[in-house]
Amino acid sequence: MNDIPASPTFTHWGLFHPQVEDGRVTGLRPFAADPHPTAFGQSLIDAVHSPLRITQPMVREGWLDKGPAPAKRGGEAFVPVSWERAIDLVAGEIDRVRGAHGNTSIYAGSYGWGSATTVNHPTQLLHRYLNLLGGYTDSVGNYSAGAAFYILPHVVGSLEAIVMPTDWRSIVEHTELVVAFGGLPLKNAQADFGGAAVHETPMYLAQLARRGVECVLISPLRDDLAGNLHAQWLPARPNTDTAIMLALAHTLYAENLYDRDFVARYCVGFERFVPYLAGQSDGQPKDADWAAAIAGIPADAIRTLARRMVSKRTMINCSLSVQRQHHGELAYWALITLAAMVGQIGLPGGGFGCGYGTGGTGVPRRHFPIPKLPAGRNPTGAFIPVARVSDMLLNPGGSCEFNGQTVRYPDARIIYWAGGNPFHHHQDLGKLLRGWQRVDTVVVHDAWWTPIARHADIVLPCATALERDDLSSAWLMSDRYIAANRAAIAPIGQARAEFDIFAALAARSGVGEAFTEGRDAAGWLRHVYEEARAGAARMQVELPDFESFWAAGYVEVPAKAEPHVMLAGFRADPEAHRLNTPSGRIELYSDAIAGFGYADCPPHPAWLEPAEWLGSPLAAQYPLHLITNQPRTRLHSQLDMGRVSQASKIAGREPLWMHPNDAAARGLHDGDVVRVQSPRGACLAGLHVTDLVRPGVVTLATGAWYDPAEPGNPDSLCKHGNPNVLTLDIGSSALAQAPSSQTTLVEISRCENPPPVTAMQLPAIRLPAG
Repeated sequence: MNDIPASPTFTHWGLFHPQVEDGRVTGLRPFAADPHPTAFGQSLIDAVHSPLRITQPMVREGWLDKGPAPAKRGGEAFVPVSWERAIDLVAGEIDRVRGAHGNTSIYAGSYGWGSATTVNHPTQLLHRYLNLLGGYTDSVGNYSAGAAFYILPHVVGSLEAIVMPTDWRSIVEHTELVVAFGGLPLKNAQADFGGAAVHETPMYLAQLARRGVECVLISPLRDDLAGNLHAQWLPARPNTDTAIMLALAHTLYAENLYDRDFVARYCVGFERFVPYLAGQSDGQPKDADWAAAIAGIPADAIRTLARRMVSKRTMINCSLSVQRQHHGELAYWALITLAAMVGQIGLPGGGFGCGYGTGGTGVPRRHFPIPKLPAGRNPTGAFIPVARVSDMLLNPGGSCEFNGQTVRYPDARIIYWAGGNPFHHHQDLGKLLRGWQRVDTVVVHDAWWTPIARHADIVLPCATALERDDLSSAWLMSDRYIAANRAAIAPIGQARAEFDIFAALAARSGVGEAFTEGRDAAGWLRHVYEEARAGAARMQVELPDFESFWAAGYVEVPAKAEPHVMLAGFRADPEAHRLNTPSGRIELYSDAIAGFGYADCPPHPAWLEPAEWLGSPLAAQYPLHLITNQPRTRLHSQLDMGRVSQASKIAGREPLWMHPNDAAARGLHDGDVVRVQSPRGACLAGLHVTDLVRPGVVTLATGAWYDPAEPGNPDSLCKHGNPNVLTLDIGSSALAQAPSSQTTLVEISRCENPPPVTAMQLPAIRLPAG
């Protein structure tokens, strides 16, 4: 029995102490300091020894026989090969494409969370390797906060509202009213990018409840805010948040309740925004009656809320889901404008935040970063916005507008993906698959036969966190712990740690010494820790030496005693603490954005009709708005094969939530298998009838493994319930080109005689002749 408290395994969803018997993980004990350990973390026990593990390098049979070429990927058998041959095949194909088509034909954005690592982070290592060979085409932005990443710098000069908003301790002590657009769903606080040793958001929400802080939830989903907060629920139609914010702002303006001094001293452009707000420029005041007709909530509730917001210390939160819609940039711009008019930005417990309830957002944090193994500079400088991957694959030589520039699409010949699953993240999977089948070669690193591995040509098997040493901590500093991730068991089959895989590829490509710099993985682990230790010392924080840290298993970095208040310095002295905007102030009107001339992103907050919503003509055919939220039972698509995710399935499929009125109108009952149809595709799901969703809205969590009834057919039904066969693949606007996944209409009917789910079955594997 091996159960050593000092030998933790660190994951995105928690810190655990593995229990091992005869080389098998039999239990995971949560970290003693974690007040709310994540239940689905126990699924890692099932995952590490799952029959779905990839135990040796594999090559798609057709690629091995016929060589690189466009192909109907997704349904063909795989052939096991040796590591030596796999390394030769990958390095040789990269050399071929570089020579014949140039480095920009290697698409290696490789977006995804991977695992909570520093030395073995797959995307970082992939980029380091390819940069030494002359570069590749990268991706920029992300699927989580893609619209926010590009609107916030224009308006407030930074991403502080996402990466370091006002500390929960300040909110608990000072806030009197929380207004939550999209809520603060606790399920989203179960995981954090880079790791979460402790989960403290539930503790702070419980403190708010004990203090009796008033809460207003504006969301189509009632459980987007914990029940113990007894929130007033305004069940707005999806994609109407911006209209509601504008109406709140209009009430403050029309009733002369807004903070004139704050707007005058700290903002620019208000006088250019007012004509739109008041209706002088288009004849339509953005008042509460206007917004009520759009959002489906009472006008009096909007007016009353606006008055409450200026009478109390108010924190306005906007979940990340709100900006994952068509014109999502404008929702966050309207949020900031509303907060500026309330006038409490920079005060303890007041102002605005983006994404409270997501990961460790707002928790007391360490104040220095953990260095990563450096990727180096990409010599090509080529990139695409991350959510435009299908457009790139389908339109080589085409282009898109993006944040004031024109981005050209390369002629991608290789897709190289390590540590992610676009068949979870990306919208309109049929469209993605059409593009995916156009390239010559797809290389994937994975530990399991996930959907992306099944759609690859060459698959390299990776060790999990339980099978290799590393150093881990949340990348955005939203966790106070640094953990020594120590291998609990030997790698399963022939799986290898990511560093070792890329070191072998680099050696085969003739850049081995430059890649390793004379260090193995253990040497890099020590080097990264010592760099972190030096950085901590510059911040007057003393970390133990490496040997002491490694023996102890983790170190806790004390949080600053004084809770962080976002933009407090700016409020105290806007000249000494100018924002990184052209004016140095909060920009309620942006001359820079005006100069871009984008019809879908005007130079001030505005409500533009989304491509699909309950007020659009398409709703006559597809009368239900689909919300694709984060799952409760796994991280994205990670651990979908595990016990917690599998126990949540209905008839083996992802649960779909529907209001009783909508179910009755269709003759549907709890537990039915239903067909969900959008203009783009269809999937099956298991029906859960509940009044936690407003009528006209259904929810289907993301992350169910894509399971096409006809593998390789882009128009195939997904049998398992992956909502991204349904979602709309258009950019949020030309500004951010971010996902618009929450802008999707569907219709639902009962499915008679549904086909069996095969997502958790192995693909066909052919043993080589002889």
